[in-house]
Amino acid sequence: MITPGGDRYGYARVRRPYTAEAPERVTGLLLAHDRFTGRNRVCGAAVLRSPGRDLVLTAAHCLFDNYGRNRRWYDGVVFVPAYNSTGLGDTPLGVWPAERLWVPRRWRTRSYSPSVLPWDVGVVRVAGRAGRRLEKVTGPGLRPLVSRSGEQLSGLTLLGYPGDVGYSGDDMFRCLADAGESGGPGPGMLMTRNCQIVGGHSGGPVVYGGAVAGVASSSSPYRRGNGFTLITRLTPHRLTRMLALAR
Repeated sequence: MITPGGDRYGYARVRRPYTAEAPERVTGLLLAHDRFTGRNRVCGAAVLRSPGRDLVLTAAHCLFDNYGRNRRWYDGVVFVPAYNSTGLGDTPLGVWPAERLWVPRRWRTRSYSPSVLPWDVGVVRVAGRAGRRLEKVTGPGLRPLVSRSGEQLSGLTLLGYPGDVGYSGDDMFRCLADAGESGGPGPGMLMTRNCQIVGGHSGGPVVYGGAVAGVASSSSPYRRGNGFTLITRLTPHRLTRMLALAR
């Protein structure tokens, strides 16, 4: 664990208020509903800098369920940037409903398995509010930083809202990490042993030098003493295609 003041999972609470032009201000909760099970889903997400100023980056599994035979999109997706649990202005930058969702074709057409985790990334276009675009309210989104299989990244910050094993899901936490190649098919993934993300954090941004290098995808079981986190990296082909569709 390399996060100053970090707990057993590597987490430290993010101080409020979330200041302008900081990654914390454009990070928030992504909420969705699964009509098939009747359950609500909670993930992390972040504003992605774009010409339309209306895009959000998250994990594909926060938008589309590819477990088993009933592959399906989730409903009622909304993004809540800079959410906090102070009780006064829990949604200081508003609630932004989704207009369109995109995930890689491989995620939609193949059943969940370790072999499809490298495609666990998705993009959401949100509707404007009172004639204003998302980035007009939150400030500039995070620039995408693409990387290729085999690249290592040091000095990462994982931001999200853990909501399992004692965490409330109401507060933003950060975890500092160094990540190397995890191996696997296709573009591969990044893996860090400095952080072990907790349920609710999936989809949260992995920030590197003011840019977003990927999203938190999954972790090892909590009971393990040498836990790790898998990060879906942003690769040129996959991200470029989704952004082209979103414009």
